[in-house]
Amino acid sequence: MSDWLGLDGARVLVAGAGSIGAELVRGFAAAGARVAVGDVDGERLAQLDATTFEVDVRSPEACRDFVKGASDALGGLDVFVHCVGINDRRPIEDYGDEDWESMLAVNLSSAFWLAQAAVAEMRGQASGRVIFFSSVAGQLGHRHHGPYAATKGGINQLMKVMANELAHEGITVNAIAPGYVETELTREHLAKPGVRDKLLSLIPAGRFGTTAELVGPVLFLASRQAGFVTGHVLYVDGGRTTV
Repeated sequence: MSDWLGLDGARVLVAGAGSIGAELVRGFAAAGARVAVGDVDGERLAQLDATTFEVDVRSPEACRDFVKGASDALGGLDVFVHCVGINDRRPIEDYGDEDWESMLAVNLSSAFWLAQAAVAEMRGQASGRVIFFSSVAGQLGHRHHGPYAATKGGINQLMKVMANELAHEGITVNAIAPGYVETELTREHLAKPGVRDKLLSLIPAGRFGTTAELVGPVLFLASRQAGFVTGHVLYVDGGRTTV
């Protein structure tokens, strides 16, 4: 499988070591890649067999230092995955200024700063892969998701512009848009009375996704097999966006 993907020895940087990010680190390593990962939570990082960096992605300087440090440690950069995100579900009028600014910084601004730095490391190689994590919320108007949905819509547009600008350099830029996956970001919400059954009724597959089911799509977009795939949002949602 690693031969088909062409990821053996690839230099991969993953931003985010939560449930999904940690799964991706393990998946890339299993495909033979050399992996660096960054997160604000040192305890998460300590559980991963990879080159690790503790980083607060709300700072543009910290983002740039993180990418440069990871690239230096890996001897360059072939793949960058942005898998950082927070959410806070409430009616639109209940968000304060700090709530908006915090979600914008973590979910969208960090994607811009990190990807900008990652592309700078990839230039001159005639190849590279940038993969963002979006969400079905970037397309659907979910109630109580105002700032989160806005950041994911922003991710989709940032991805398309970058794909357009970088295609001639052999750098592809795509996004993965999961539906509901049980992670630490969704677990508390899914435990609320009636929420689980309501959400399941909206998913044609009749179940939530797993973090493991996101690894294959990401590895494909990162692989040599996806060299002509760019500017694409890949929905991994059990059919949620078809409803």
